[in-house]
Formats: sequence, C-alpha cells, structure tokens
Amino acid sequence: MIDVKKMPIDLMDDIYSLAYWMTSSEKSASDLLNRVYLNVDIESSEKEVIKMFRNCYFDSIGVELISGFTNNLYRAENNFTQSFLRWFEDIKLSVLLSEISCLKHRDISEITGESLETIRMWLSWGRKQVGNGNLFNYCPLSKAVGF
Repeated sequence: MIDVKKMPIDLMDDIYSLAYWMTSSEKSASDLLNRVYLNVDIESSEKEVIKMFRNCYFDSIGVELISGFTNNLYRAENNFTQSFLRWFEDIKLSVLLSEISCLKHRDISEITGESLETIRMWLSWGRKQVGNGNLFNYCPLSKAVGF
C-alpha cells in the first residue's frame, strides 16, 4: 500500500470536522480552523497540522498543555482541574482522530505525547462512551467549574 503524504490543504475538511465535534459549534469550529491554518505552512506534515490543531484547541478553552509544579494550593487545584479537562478532551480527540482521520494508534500517541498503551485504553473507553452517548455530551468537571 502506498502511503500518500497529505498536504495541509488536503486536511482542511478533517480539521474542520475535528473542530466541530470538539466544540459543538460551527462558529467555534471555523475560528479554530482559521487559527490552525494561520500557524502552519504549506510544507507542514499531517502530524504537525494535527498537533497545531490540538494546541490551538487547548488554547481556545484555556487549558495549558504543560502544568508546572507549584506550592500554591490554588494553582495546584487549577492544575488538577486543567489536567482532568485535558485528559477528557484528549480522549475525545483520540477517538475522533481514529475515526475521522483514520490515524493509527501510534500516530495518535505521537500527537498527544502519550504511550501507545494509554491511547489504546483511551480508544476503548472513549468508543464505549460514544456508544452510550456520553463522550461528546458530558464532562462532569468541566460543567462544575464552568468550562
């Protein structure tokens, strides 16, 4: 099988679909798509474009990708909240990358920076939640803290 290299323009429909499923809003999806394409160039690889999507998405919802250690209790609670939300959103994104973009588990692992075993667990759990109708409609902590 020949592996065809996709250019950023070839990924636009997939990126918009990912953005729409992640945000549940046409306007937010369009804004996110624009932010992604402002930050990639014509030579960017598929993984680079999707990593940029992930970064832009987390920026748009106010979640830092890397949390530093702090002694401040408020910052620690905020880091926990952000870590939980990032975990939940990464599971959603992993399922979508597998289903919409047809990425392999190893590619998703490289994009998210998680181990292959973690991605497989996320996909298993996430697909069950999709089957139950829960994954895209519910994040208990995000609703509790107003995300």
